[in-house]
Amino acid sequence: MTDYRRNFIAGGCFFFTVNLADRRLQLLTGYIDELRTAFRETRRNHSFTTEAMVVLPDHLHTLWTLPEGDADFATRWRLIKSTFSRNLPTGERVSSSRAAKGERGIWQRRYWEHTIRDENDFARHIDYIHINPVKHGLVRRVRDWPYSSFHRMVKLGVYPEDWAGDVADQGGDFGERP
Repeated sequence: MTDYRRNFIAGGCFFFTVNLADRRLQLLTGYIDELRTAFRETRRNHSFTTEAMVVLPDHLHTLWTLPEGDADFATRWRLIKSTFSRNLPTGERVSSSRAAKGERGIWQRRYWEHTIRDENDFARHIDYIHINPVKHGLVRRVRDWPYSSFHRMVKLGVYPEDWAGDVADQGGDFGERP
């Protein structure tokens, strides 16, 4: 088994990518209220600050800052995933290994985590979060995607409403491997 190493830094700032097990499904946007509830309930007992976030149909990206003295993002993700899953109708395909453990087949078991190193890293990841719906071809302009902290940041004056322009002007290549 692979030896996963997480960088647990108390009070740290972290970027996460969390995926559905079946990337063809559109559960996250289809059940956005249930996802919001899962985040709200988890944050009530295990606080964290959501610096930025985007929810796409099959995955999400978010940047969190944990409270001083707290490095336990793993418990937060376990609670968010389980709360969301409990609030969905059953019937998804479940592998035999998941069934043996009493798990549902909603989420990929693991997630991508990156520790934010400095202000430049912070800004680059926030931009990445907000450009993601355009990168995936879901909208032509960042402002057109409803499930994003971009709108809050426009209100706060962090971004202009027309940030990143129109995808037709960009050529559609946003620096990721195909």
